[in-house]
Amino acid sequence: MSAVHKTSAGIYRIEALEWPWLDHGFGTRASNFWPPPSKLAMVKQVHSDRILGAGASAGYIGEGDALVSNTAGIYVGVRTADCQPILIVDPDIRAVAAIHAGWRGTAACLAAKAVDRLRRDFGAEPARLVVAIGPGIGVCCYEVGPEVAIQFKELFPERGGELEHKTHLDLKEANRRQIAAAGVPDCNIHIVPLCTFCSDEFHSYRRDKDKGRMISAIGILE
Repeated sequence: MSAVHKTSAGIYRIEALEWPWLDHGFGTRASNFWPPPSKLAMVKQVHSDRILGAGASAGYIGEGDALVSNTAGIYVGVRTADCQPILIVDPDIRAVAAIHAGWRGTAACLAAKAVDRLRRDFGAEPARLVVAIGPGIGVCCYEVGPEVAIQFKELFPERGGELEHKTHLDLKEANRRQIAAAGVPDCNIHIVPLCTFCSDEFHSYRRDKDKGRMISAIGILE
């Protein structure tokens, strides 16, 4: 597991994703002005498995829950407040992805589909990818009903009938398993072990019912 550190601007970064040509981070309440809006491409998030390709323009580019890019000078980003932000990079070909994975996106294998989209669009190799799963609601606080839990029965076979009842769900581990199954080595998958519900340095929709969101983004520098 790679080291995690927080900058003076309130942005969490993963050591394994730090290259001179790449910028990335997971935002907090204190990081409202990163990255520059003039360089940030985003989507109108709809809790889907839709993935869009970001071109050379910033701003909202359509409806979906993940973006892929190999364009220098543009960040791709997502907004979260309990859902899992996931950042992916192929350091050899310099292609990136940003993913917003709530339970619906996770159940639809969005992160694994983003791995495949990077391969199809840019020739990325899953074995080369480096992945960071950022702050999101932890298994400690994420209680769901059986109608949600049952959708993860195949992903968590060890939990058996437990998922047929109200229970706690681990979205970080769910996404980790899906990304690993898509061909990314376990040693290349890094998790920020922070729960947005537990810590008030993050927005949490479940805790506060407010409209605040953190931005997580990744971008190839010019």
